[in-house]
Amino acid sequence: MTTPRKQIRLAAHFPGVNNTTVWSDPASRSQIDFSSFVHLARTAERGGFDFFFLAEGLRLREHQGRIHDLDVVGRPDTLAVLAGLAAVTRHLGLAGTLSATYNEPYELARQLASLDHLSDGRAAWNVVTTSDAFTGENFRRGGYLDHADRYERAAAFVRAARGWWDSWSADALAGGRDRPTFVNEGGVRRFAQTDRFFAVEGESTVPRSPQGHPVVIQAGDSVQGRDFAAANADVIFSRHGGLEQGRDFYADVKGRLGGYGRSPEDLLIMPAATFVVAGTAAEAEERARHIRYQQVSGQTAIRSLEQVWGRDLSAYDPDGPLPDVEPDPGNTAISQGRAGRVKDPLAQVRAWRELAEAKKLSIRDLVVETTARQTFVGTPDGVAAQLDEHVQTKACDGFVLVPHLTPGGLDDFVDLVVPLLRERGVLRTEYTGATLRENLGLPAPR
Repeated sequence: MTTPRKQIRLAAHFPGVNNTTVWSDPASRSQIDFSSFVHLARTAERGGFDFFFLAEGLRLREHQGRIHDLDVVGRPDTLAVLAGLAAVTRHLGLAGTLSATYNEPYELARQLASLDHLSDGRAAWNVVTTSDAFTGENFRRGGYLDHADRYERAAAFVRAARGWWDSWSADALAGGRDRPTFVNEGGVRRFAQTDRFFAVEGESTVPRSPQGHPVVIQAGDSVQGRDFAAANADVIFSRHGGLEQGRDFYADVKGRLGGYGRSPEDLLIMPAATFVVAGTAAEAEERARHIRYQQVSGQTAIRSLEQVWGRDLSAYDPDGPLPDVEPDPGNTAISQGRAGRVKDPLAQVRAWRELAEAKKLSIRDLVVETTARQTFVGTPDGVAAQLDEHVQTKACDGFVLVPHLTPGGLDDFVDLVVPLLRERGVLRTEYTGATLRENLGLPAPR
């Protein structure tokens, strides 16, 4: 008997706050117009993707005290966009990135349950933690939260949100959502939680939603983040897109699930991935190189180095050699609102100098080499084979595809690669589940 091939899970990432979006391409369109969101979402649904993934920035990034205008600097509210997309899609999941630091459990649980009802069971929540005081200045609590406390608060937050979602039992209503009547007084129960972060009590105003709980996504990679995901998440948005790194991460996180009473099938691992396809492998490589140099202008290259050097490097030529001055590790304020700071700038600079000397790289060449490489490059058949290999050999369960163009960046993938994945029998030809949770093959909420 032939074992069925493992299905590939796919998500479409609407390009967020980053410098991967190519603004200069003639095909680039608005990052704010609703039509851009609609185009990408409908393209993903046409391709049988599981969900649409929307990033969020809670403050405009700054560099040397000025708005960092080389990045995307504006984005409508996440929940408003997803609610709008619920009306123009039928099956595609709708995932929003929403902070567990600068929201409150009751309010966010109610909003997500409402989105789940409006979309007939397609809501998902990417839980993120935000610990920096710069972002906190937009909120009354400021930057009070210590970095070490962020996952503890997030775990308490998710516990509380699930408490609100569970305050209506599955049999609380008769007559369905259109004409609800309470079956018994026990159908809606009072929820209470008291811990070092929250002291809340009450019941949800929103009946139990189609999924019970919206799908929970998480993106942490530290030991603490991996444990948080193993205990709480349905999907991990991973940064480990390489084959060997992916296998190590996959085995590590899946191995943690048993300690929380869960099985490997209860959690999906989906790394971020980019792609370039063309008629031949050589054409794809040339196109990928062209895209990388579009993504990294000379100005972007200099600012990227300044974030590591902690110095003003504007006097240096981006097409010349690396700066000969040493970094200033204490100047962490040069770039504000950016995640993933380099932990050891001195070591990073040494490694970059060695790489630049060995390969004869300019500043811009170095930034292209180290920050903007596409994950999958090749012919449509070659890319399909690479994606399939990663999933079948347990490097991941699927991918969150991040296109370099808004809103048409997924068009080539859906037109050229998706048919080949379907021929391989690893991607759905139609949606069979009634909810996002069912389409992802995830169990009902515990």
